Amino acid sequence: MSNIPEPIQRHRDLTQRSAAALRRPLNRLVRQTMKPYYQDDYVTIYHGDCREIVPTLGRFDLLLTDPPYGMQFVSNYRAVRYDAIIGDDALPVDDIVKFVSFANRAAYVFCRWDNIGQLPKPRSVLAWVKNNWSMGNLKHEHGRQWEACCFYPQAGHEFIKRIPDVIVCSRTGNNLHPTEKPVGLMTTIIAANVCDTILDPFAGSGTTGRAAKDLNRKAVLIEREEQYCEIAARRMRQEVLPLEMHNKSRTASQR
Repeated sequence: MSNIPEPIQRHRDLTQRSAAALRRPLNRLVRQTMKPYYQDDYVTIYHGDCREIVPTLGRFDLLLTDPPYGMQFVSNYRAVRYDAIIGDDALPVDDIVKFVSFANRAAYVFCRWDNIGQLPKPRSVLAWVKNNWSMGNLKHEHGRQWEACCFYPQAGHEFIKRIPDVIVCSRTGNNLHPTEKPVGLMTTIIAANVCDTILDPFAGSGTTGRAAKDLNRKAVLIEREEQYCEIAARRMRQEVLPLEMHNKSRTASQR
């Protein structure tokens, strides 16, 4: 029988329990309190910081993401201008490298041509060729008509259909997000790969999720700005087009 007075013993027990709680893995604590912003049978959206959320989620087949390029982009072309993108002061290289490690099959990371040297050397670089070019420096730069996408195959990688490293797809007009990617672009990449689960930690307006849902794949999206979480959630609530109808719609819209 212990000779320690009961009040002191209770204090020690409480201290030990508190210390044990502090030693729990952070991901377990986050998982207990984290609630999806939106969820359906295919897509889950989290509103928050991907650096805190991704480690709680486990592994995925495919990482497909369009991170901030570190250019503090604000379009001067639009009549109604978007605010600057949060976190767009630098390319988040360390975070990207970490997120790639969670992919079982492959990772695709969009970037500008001048970001490629900041990232680990990819196995391939895909070029998304747009239907028009950017304004930029009209006197001393060629009009940029493509964006890069670095490809990192992992141990479990397998193609369904090997596609070329040039994807021609019209721009969206950026009506939902200042750097919005077209659904057809993301669909082409996803459909080329064997994958059931997809992660996009820089989700923006949710194009990756929309493409995944149209292909009956599951995706987790993470976005820091609530306004884009809401836009993404609205897009996920739309009916899924059968792939054949989706392709016909895309063809008709490009005429």
